[in-house]
Amino acid sequence: AKKWINIRKSYGNFYKVPRNQTKLTIMLEMLGMDYDGRPHSGLDDSKNIARIAIRMLQDGCELRVNERMHAGQLMTVSSSAPLEGAPAPQMPRYRN
Repeated sequence: AKKWINIRKSYGNFYKVPRNQTKLTIMLEMLGMDYDGRPHSGLDDSKNIARIAIRMLQDGCELRVNERMHAGQLMTVSSSAPLEGAPAPQMPRYRN
């Protein structure tokens, strides 16, 4: 992977919170969620990060690539950069 979405960075920017409030357990707590699974389990951490991403989409966040590797160096991608590739996934609309 040469490009990705850093959820911690997206979360902090979207909810306007400082970096020290973007740890996984704090993000979940601030969103009114409990941690599901065992802490530091790769699979459980991934599922919890996905739950945060879903909530951010529900709250109107447009998740975009915000980090990439170039020549072995980590680089930040500007939030004003044009979108690349397919549009961001949207939450499905359910009819009542």
